[in-house]
Amino acid sequence: MSKYGTIPTSSSSDGPPPGSSSPLDFISRAKARGATALATRRPWRELADPHAVGLPPSLGDAYLRVRTNLAHFAMNYAIVVLVVVFLSLLWHPASLIVFLVCMIAWLVLYFLRDEPLALFGRTIGEGVVLAVLSVLTLVLLLLTGATANILTSLLVGLVLVLLHAVFHRPADSIDEEAGRYYTPVPPQPTY
Repeated sequence: MSKYGTIPTSSSSDGPPPGSSSPLDFISRAKARGATALATRRPWRELADPHAVGLPPSLGDAYLRVRTNLAHFAMNYAIVVLVVVFLSLLWHPASLIVFLVCMIAWLVLYFLRDEPLALFGRTIGEGVVLAVLSVLTLVLLLLTGATANILTSLLVGLVLVLLHAVFHRPADSIDEEAGRYYTPVPPQPTY
């Protein structure tokens, strides 16, 4: 008798042991985390609004714009930089493959993990995982011969982000936004 399409009502002894997760669980958790991360992305129309472009009146205002826009458009800016790097690697297929493999390793081993990484019965700390992945990525990309290309594309992406952050007027401040929705009561005169 086939059990296809049925929902199991009890656990069987052939299933995975408690505490372990199946690849499907990992994929569903990865999709949920990816959706959560992408939910912080702002609409592209807001990023490319031509009416929000203007010169900052002072250096201090430019600094405040950069801080505000970097916080507001962080996910959009990360996507822009990654797209610039990806496009620059199209002419270096070996580097592109190494870049994609490293990106998958980062996702699996660092960003999408719920539990600590264990190797040979020992728990590996987050700092060690970060250091090993960083060194491994750097060494592998250096071996592909596209180091100058990657550094140049990172620089181009960062310059694009900074230019946008400086010249994009951020949305109205909280005080101005609050004034739209209610009229504050004027302070009572003191006699």
